[in-house]
Amino acid sequence: MKFEFVKMHGTGNDYVYVDCFKYEIDDPEELAVKISDRHFGIGSDGLILVCPSDVADAKMRMFNADGSEGKMCGNGVRCVAKYVHDSGICSCNPLRIETLSGIKTIWLNLGEDGKVVSATVDMGAPVFEPSKIPVVSYGDKPIIGRTVLVGGHNHNVTCVSMGNPHCVLFVPQNFDLWNFDIESAGPRFENDYIFPERVNTEFVSYIDETHLEMRVWERGSGETLACGTGTCATVVAACETGRCEKNTDVHVKVAGGELVVKYTGSTVYMTGGAVETFRGVIEI
Repeated sequence: MKFEFVKMHGTGNDYVYVDCFKYEIDDPEELAVKISDRHFGIGSDGLILVCPSDVADAKMRMFNADGSEGKMCGNGVRCVAKYVHDSGICSCNPLRIETLSGIKTIWLNLGEDGKVVSATVDMGAPVFEPSKIPVVSYGDKPIIGRTVLVGGHNHNVTCVSMGNPHCVLFVPQNFDLWNFDIESAGPRFENDYIFPERVNTEFVSYIDETHLEMRVWERGSGETLACGTGTCATVVAACETGRCEKNTDVHVKVAGGELVVKYTGSTVYMTGGAVETFRGVIEI
């Protein structure tokens, strides 16, 4: 099979995008594994298919580097919107993109050439109910700033779903966020029994009321340079634990750049770039 692809990234969170308005991909799980390998494939955090939709302007299907399908990708959906607009599939602004976690509304910011350079996504309401995240808990009391046992150690965490399950951990003030061994810590959270569908874990440094720094370990992909739903979960956790204010732009530094998130209490808005890096043809 031979098909064209586009490589794009949102704040360094990079995916290979395939236009399923043109192509039919029979085994996206296997394809995701092949193309994501950074030595023997194209190299990416995963595969995203841009598909027709009966209920929105387009549909996003997102697959992690290990082939598992994800429900939502905040950085990826901005790039889907860019592709849909810039390729002429739909010129609406805002766009509506169908995902496994619902239809997302996306406002496009255009450059002088008329192409999308960044976008703001309505990411929807956060979910705190443990059974819906899911996370094993005693009863349905939300895990917000609570101590839980993970990997044999107690950690003060906030668990929230933004379409994907997230566990947010605020590190001590003198903690060296950018140099600690996330390769060891991340899998302990991802694969702990209390997260029956595994979990994305955010390790966060609080700078001030409008600035946070974050590293993320994504289930199925390992550490990535950014995670859109994880950044949203982080700001939600910061607001719910009294570190940040609702209805305020919070700037979150990630390894790949910066995302701006506003949590209103009922929904979450995320703004960030959408960048095309190159196009190519692959035969498998």
